[in-house]
Amino acid sequence: MAIFKGAGVAIITPMNEDLSVNYEKLEQLIDEQIENGTDAIIICGTTGESSTLTEPEHVECIRVAVSAAKKRVPVIAGTGSNDTKTAVYLTQEAQAAGADAALLVSPYYNKATQKGLIAHYSEIAKNTDLPLILYNIQSRTGVNIAPETIVTLAKTCDNIVAVKEASGNISQIAKLMHLADGCVDLYSGNDDQIVPLLSLGGIGVISVLSNVAPQYTHDIVESYMNGDVAKSCQMQLRAIPLINALFSEVNPIPVKAAMNLMGKEVGSLRLPLTPMEEAHVQTLAKAMEDFGIELKKSL
Repeated sequence: MAIFKGAGVAIITPMNEDLSVNYEKLEQLIDEQIENGTDAIIICGTTGESSTLTEPEHVECIRVAVSAAKKRVPVIAGTGSNDTKTAVYLTQEAQAAGADAALLVSPYYNKATQKGLIAHYSEIAKNTDLPLILYNIQSRTGVNIAPETIVTLAKTCDNIVAVKEASGNISQIAKLMHLADGCVDLYSGNDDQIVPLLSLGGIGVISVLSNVAPQYTHDIVESYMNGDVAKSCQMQLRAIPLINALFSEVNPIPVKAAMNLMGKEVGSLRLPLTPMEEAHVQTLAKAMEDFGIELKKSL
């Protein structure tokens, strides 16, 4: 059974002025997301600045997300690490906190071999009952999870059930889905490739765009699933300028800026991320207005 179908939001982590986590605002954002069509909450991912959260903050964010979601939609906890032991610990903590699944980015910096990736993910899988989503994003981690590796893991670990593909390599993803032959669910990890990956058998997206356009992103997937491929494709293409603006600097710098422009008051970013360059802010603001998003303040 799929963990979710549709559009899951890779939700930002809001900060107070002192850059402590604003848990009250996080609860509010989760409510707004669910009320506006989001099909799953992905907490403590790249967009949630997980790399600068302390372990206690990381676990508390998961607890808050589970509490705020109130079982209305699944909560998927980002628990990946370049240290297998830490990934096991965070995944077990996520399970204890009531998360519905875990998202595990490939180990970064270490540059593990494919054999090492199989050992890493297998160790995590045997230490939890949670369904696990592999996260392939070589541009961030320096390592690609090969299609053969994903299929091997899905066939040997019962709880490895899906992959978030953000490689951008459509040919590789097509090969994966051919080899998998239904043994693994596919989620797009790139907002500009939602429809292409749905056409290869994907069942949804883990989305940055959903932070600012949750209903719209949900509707891209729903339209496709309901057989209206032309509408889904048109919606995908209409969103491209906004998606490009949301990635004009490294994620999540632009999406936090966008949410603050919307009056969401989500705070700033932890170093080494810094506020968005003014020229990029203006481009982002224009893309948002052209898309129909109301701006309530300036930065």
